[in-house]
Amino acid sequence: MKILIDAMGGDNAPLEVIKGAMLAVDEFNIDEIVLLGDESVIKKCVEDNKIALKNTTVLHCTQVIDNCDEARSVLKAKPDSSMSQGLKMLANGEGDAFVSAGNTGAITVGATLIVKRIKGVKRPAIASVMPSSNKPFLLMDCGANAECKSEYLVQFGLLGSLYMENIMGVENPRVALANNGAEETKGTPVVKEAYELMKNAGYNFIGNIEGRRIPYGDADVVVADGFTGNLILKTYEGVAKVLMQGIKDAFYKNAFSKLAYLGVKSGINDMKKQFDYKEYGGAVMLGVSKPVVKAHGSADARCFKNAVKQAVWFLQTDFIDKIEKELSNQ
Repeated sequence: MKILIDAMGGDNAPLEVIKGAMLAVDEFNIDEIVLLGDESVIKKCVEDNKIALKNTTVLHCTQVIDNCDEARSVLKAKPDSSMSQGLKMLANGEGDAFVSAGNTGAITVGATLIVKRIKGVKRPAIASVMPSSNKPFLLMDCGANAECKSEYLVQFGLLGSLYMENIMGVENPRVALANNGAEETKGTPVVKEAYELMKNAGYNFIGNIEGRRIPYGDADVVVADGFTGNLILKTYEGVAKVLMQGIKDAFYKNAFSKLAYLGVKSGINDMKKQFDYKEYGGAVMLGVSKPVVKAHGSADARCFKNAVKQAVWFLQTDFIDKIEKELSNQ
């Protein structure tokens, strides 16, 4: 198992990326890690922080794609960037999976145009595992396709269902369509058309889901266009942070509230872990021919390690082969 890693992508690169990669090597028995980026910067970071590199190769790249770059920079403007080279290596069979915390738009473009789509996939989508009140669910698309045709949404449901079944072990996943009401008559023309098509799509479609029901875990897969999905994702993360900060502030008001906290500390810690986005590390590009994982831009070492874990899951379950077989049967 050879994992290609963009060492320069993300807010905390390269330090947290390298630390996370080394945690992944230990935990998941990875044969080889390739760190792509400025070799001198990577080596200085390793030396300054006394990091012991294991099963690791450093591949020098002269350019870096940052968040201000146009998405297609990965193709022409910065061909020797750590992201561009990593995606090219993946496409050429020089690695088994690619992980980056860098520019989401560039990763989407690169995964689609360099690594290429799986035959039969209409549009690859960003899929993110999210927490709910009882168990995780998959939200897709989280930003790759701001505008979607109804047939794209239908296929997102299929890809998401396959992911939850094969990667997360959910039997007969419940697939729902994000909408502003549960009724069939609600939504835009595209959403209404997708609803009718999803009723006969062959997976466990349970209808529309309103935003307020998503955190309750009423569905295992929530399907949306990339614009709506990204709004749900960012709002979800923001509200979770506000609530956790509010709980913390309430217990730190005075000596009595601090004493009360000791009685509920265990439960609060469990809730914090349950709604911690770092548990899953990032999002996957569903529909491309090889595993591409987008780690959170602000990923720390634990978060990045868990992003690598998603790549490992893909490889251990031969998930892309399963998608190809499913699409070939349609």
